[in-house]
Amino acid sequence: MGECLSGLLVPLAQQPVSEQGTRLRSEFFRRDAREVAQELVGKLLVRSDGRAARLVEVEAYLGLDDPGSHAFRGPTPRAAIMFGPPGRLYVYFSYGMHWCANVVCSPEGTATAVLLRAAQPVNGVPAMEQARSHGQRKLRERDLCRGPGRLTEAFGITGDLNGLDLTAKRSELWLSDDGAGPGGLVEATPRVGLSASQAPDLSLRFVVQGSVWASPGPRPVAPVRLPTAPGEVTGPTGGAGRTARPPTRRVRAPGEGTRRREG
Repeated sequence: MGECLSGLLVPLAQQPVSEQGTRLRSEFFRRDAREVAQELVGKLLVRSDGRAARLVEVEAYLGLDDPGSHAFRGPTPRAAIMFGPPGRLYVYFSYGMHWCANVVCSPEGTATAVLLRAAQPVNGVPAMEQARSHGQRKLRERDLCRGPGRLTEAFGITGDLNGLDLTAKRSELWLSDDGAGPGGLVEATPRVGLSASQAPDLSLRFVVQGSVWASPGPRPVAPVRLPTAPGEVTGPTGGAGRTARPPTRRVRAPGEGTRRREG
């Protein structure tokens, strides 16, 4: 299990793929994307070849109600996957430079999603280094998955995996819960890289406070506290968006920062 020292996540011991927790089922994703996003922090992204990393930063996108989402204008060919079943992988090419990976959330037709922004490598680091640099240069381990483009490159995620069912038993890529949690406080900040017309002030980026594995990004707009135990409920804390954030787990302030936009 990982531990938290001075707010920084310490790498976990190498583990076989079969021992890296329980795969998340479709029911986990069939909920409000804000709730899913908060609970995805601390979960593992796992590839069948042994690569695994603990998510430390994600962003929620709210579909037809969110100007920052690719689904805002409806089921275009690009965003069609977002209108499908929850637990599917939505992959798109960003800025003509790199791939970004999102997980579809909420009931089918809702088109919400969570962007996977950054993660702490915990297994298969040599494979991630090879995927990122092809042996041409030495990369710092903290930079292997620090940012959405780096994360997809480290895991070999491209447009070929668009629409992949992450909850299927034989899927080559999945999300898992090993019970370790995020390893620190989780805070909510505005999302990264959105224009003034894309609701940039919504606090829908969730990141482990002080994590060296996360990308730089905006500071929290206001402190947020989520439930600290299963079943505990706190009052919703509204951001600048149309709806208040549903209660979930545990969050606080202040923070650091990042750059970019979703699917």
